[in-house]
Amino acid sequence: MQPDFWHQRWALDQIGFNQPQVNSYLQRLWSQLGVKKGERVFVPLCGKSVDMTWLSQQGLAVVGVELSEKAVEDYFAERNVQPQIEQRGVFSVFSHEDCEIWCGDFFKLKAKDIGNCSALYDRAALIALPPQMRWRYVEHLNNILPDDCRGLLITLDYEQSEVEGPPFSVPEDEVIQLLSLEWRLKMIAEEDVLQTSRKFVAAGATRLIEQVYSLFRR
Repeated sequence: MQPDFWHQRWALDQIGFNQPQVNSYLQRLWSQLGVKKGERVFVPLCGKSVDMTWLSQQGLAVVGVELSEKAVEDYFAERNVQPQIEQRGVFSVFSHEDCEIWCGDFFKLKAKDIGNCSALYDRAALIALPPQMRWRYVEHLNNILPDDCRGLLITLDYEQSEVEGPPFSVPEDEVIQLLSLEWRLKMIAEEDVLQTSRKFVAAGATRLIEQVYSLFRR
């Protein structure tokens, strides 16, 4: 996926992946990670997700990274706040209170940029990437996150030949292959959500399974 693809999606408001409500799995399952108030949580490819606001409301310092400047501007505008904007290397960093979003290329982030993010929340990053980029994504996560990190990962499992991504299908066996060397992972929720997705129903998909994993660095 080239940057222009995502810039165009945001410019044309083709952002069906953006959810207007806080993710229900996040609300139900985040407490299982034992993340305490004051810790930093990393949200890769964050868009303008309302989930970041929910995480902030739990007393966490939220650090997002997003390629689209429009998405970042929209996030703060929709909350009627004026962020501070600072140029740090190749990134424009937008911040307000306990939320900062690094606008730029995820793969150019360094561990020192985001600080000690001891928690991770990935609802729409791994599944936004085609197969050849997923290994690179996980490798970079491993490089910038600390050894005591734990997190929540949400994926989709469907027949990829039936529907063109993104979001892409990342079935359990691939999740294990990608993450098990560096993370202890456990599937903690699984749900058939086909009938809630008009896109997948219209495309003739035969199944659409959401899967949620808890992750702990080894």
